[in-house]
Amino acid sequence: MQALNINHKTQEVKELDITMAANTVYTFFSSILIDELSSLKEHIIYTDANALSEKKMPFFIGEQLILGDALILGREDFDDVDVEITKEELRSLINPNVNEFYKEILDLIADTDVNLYRTFTVEKNGEKIALNIEWVLYTFNIADERTKEYFINELKKTLEAKENVADYMQKMAQLAMNAAG
Repeated sequence: MQALNINHKTQEVKELDITMAANTVYTFFSSILIDELSSLKEHIIYTDANALSEKKMPFFIGEQLILGDALILGREDFDDVDVEITKEELRSLINPNVNEFYKEILDLIADTDVNLYRTFTVEKNGEKIALNIEWVLYTFNIADERTKEYFINELKKTLEAKENVADYMQKMAQLAMNAAG
C-alpha cells in the first residue's frame, strides 16, 4: 500500500510502500498509543501519541498541529487505502513555523498525561460540541496578547496546583465558546 511519511525533524516527505496488517501502524511508530487525524480530505494522518511527552518537534499540515512523525494513508469509508495526495501537494501543506505561544504551551504540558486530540464536550446554545486541546491552542493562539498571557498564566497555576490539565483546557474551550456569542 502506498503511504507518505513526514519526518518531524526535517519535514522531509517520503513515499513508502507498506503492507497493511493489524499491527502495521503500531509497528511503524513502535508504540501502541496512536492518534488518528482526519484533517486531510479522504486521508488519515497517523501520529505517535507519545510525541508530546517525548517533546518531538511540532509542525503544521495546513492548520492541523502535528507532533512527531506522521504517516499518511488514503481513507475510504473506514478502510486505509493507497494515499492519493502527492508528495508535492503534501509538502506544500507543511508549515514548520510553530510560534512561541504553541511552543511554550507544548513545553508546559509535555509532562502531563493530556492528549491533544482526545475530545471533550462543551455547550453552546444548548448544543453539545466535541472539541479537543489542539482546538483550544489554535483558538487562543489567534487571540490578543493579553488573552494569551492570561491563558499561559492560568495554565501555569493549574500545573503548580497539580490540578487536571484536561479539565483546565475544557474550561478554556467553554470560555472561548461563550465569548464567541
